[in-house]
Amino acid sequence: MFWFTQGLCFLPAFLVVWSSCTFIVSYIIALFRGDVDIVFPYISDTGANPPESCIFGLMTFISSCAGTATIYARYKYVEKLNEQNSLVKPCLNQAALVFGFAACFGMCIVATFQETAVTIVHDLGAFVFFVSGVFYIILQTVISFQASPYGSSTCVRRFRLFFAIVAAAAFFPTVICAYFVKQTTLHRHTYDKDYPFHVASAVCEWVVAFSFVCFFLTYIDDFKMFKLQVRTEYED
Repeated sequence: MFWFTQGLCFLPAFLVVWSSCTFIVSYIIALFRGDVDIVFPYISDTGANPPESCIFGLMTFISSCAGTATIYARYKYVEKLNEQNSLVKPCLNQAALVFGFAACFGMCIVATFQETAVTIVHDLGAFVFFVSGVFYIILQTVISFQASPYGSSTCVRRFRLFFAIVAAAAFFPTVICAYFVKQTTLHRHTYDKDYPFHVASAVCEWVVAFSFVCFFLTYIDDFKMFKLQVRTEYED
């Protein structure tokens, strides 16, 4: 049996691979077309112009759908785990579900409204995605430690704590430095006054994004242990 056929581990595995490809593919296309600079553009800059905007939008939407499925599966797994030991507070699991769905909705907004087309809506979607995403992985880290010794191994819990700390720490300079970036063009120059703020904000944005990706990577072992079933019932 192949490892990705065990339980539902194909969900986080697909999410990790597809999300990584979403960031990397649009960046490579934009780079070869000369639409962005090679040194740390914003993630949204790589999907601002066609054809990469079309690819970025489609792949981001698929990532949000995969993320929604993965987040719901994780919610049901924790819920089932809690039936046996009652170590995790149900309100934490429910709050994580809400933040997770909000993050996926933010991704849909980012995918639908390109940065150069409707900037305000795009930025709002990105803000919802990052804020909700950070809260989600923090809550899931707390849940992992509360469920100990059930569920995840100690090593996995520590990795989740590490990625949650990195994402939370990188989020603040992403937002704060972005506030001081006044230039709206896709190409930046080292002599621009706001260039240092742009670099700091863009680097931290990439760090937050891949912290999310790495966090979902830690779900693979957990998802090998369960399956979800849909039951159909007729009503008289």
